[in-house]
Amino acid sequence: MTVTAPRLTLAPLSHARGVDHGFFGRDGGVSEGVYASLNCGIGSKDVAERVAENRRRAAAALGLGPEALATGYQRHTTLVATVDEPWPAGQRPTVDGLVTARRGLGLGILTADCAPVLFADARAGVVGAAHAGWRGAKAGVIEAVIAAMEGLGASRPRIVAAVGPCIGRESYEVGEEFEAEFLAEETTNADFFRPGAHADKRLFDLAGYALRRLERAGIADAAAARRDTLADPGYFSYRRARREGAPDFGRLISLVALDARNACPTS
Repeated sequence: MTVTAPRLTLAPLSHARGVDHGFFGRDGGVSEGVYASLNCGIGSKDVAERVAENRRRAAAALGLGPEALATGYQRHTTLVATVDEPWPAGQRPTVDGLVTARRGLGLGILTADCAPVLFADARAGVVGAAHAGWRGAKAGVIEAVIAAMEGLGASRPRIVAAVGPCIGRESYEVGEEFEAEFLAEETTNADFFRPGAHADKRLFDLAGYALRRLERAGIADAAAARRDTLADPGYFSYRRARREGAPDFGRLISLVALDARNACPTS
């Protein structure tokens, strides 16, 4: 019997025929301690064999083998890779976006408070994934993935997207200078800030900001999980780990793939 990890799925991706996806929490894995239990971060200090088994369980939930899972070395860039086959763990390129038109290949995004964004054009048979922390989202990683999908034949009006679990507004306290940077970009970004506990603090809505970027990029069908990774112990959180003085933290994985078992619609 194949052991798989539990996952969260979101409309509209769940309605995209021939596309499979999942946003995974920290349950269902084999890691221990601060990594308990589904830590999928190759870059963490967890036991490598345990990370490999956790990634295998996540991939298996989408009917994929561990050899069919591609993740990049994420550095809050707007760089996007077109993936034809996974890279060896030690040869991952520095990218924060992934796209593919290959069936049976899973694109994975690793997060621990940042927002994972998954994309699909089911008719064209193209999927994408973005690691959208505030830096990457503000710099344009979401738009970069959409453009790369178009390069593979996707049509922007057909692309659907989902923003997975990330740090929630009530947990994401930032300084005045952070807000000022966003307002300098566009005054309507004030929509994503609320007063914090102190006069010089603000609360930032990362998921809402990602949704606005999707909308303005022409993605009409998008949704967000609205699960707060810091407040909910069912998710790994970099900020929680720092607050608790933990020596390291686990990484969540979010996956999207073209299902090799099903054909995408042609009309």
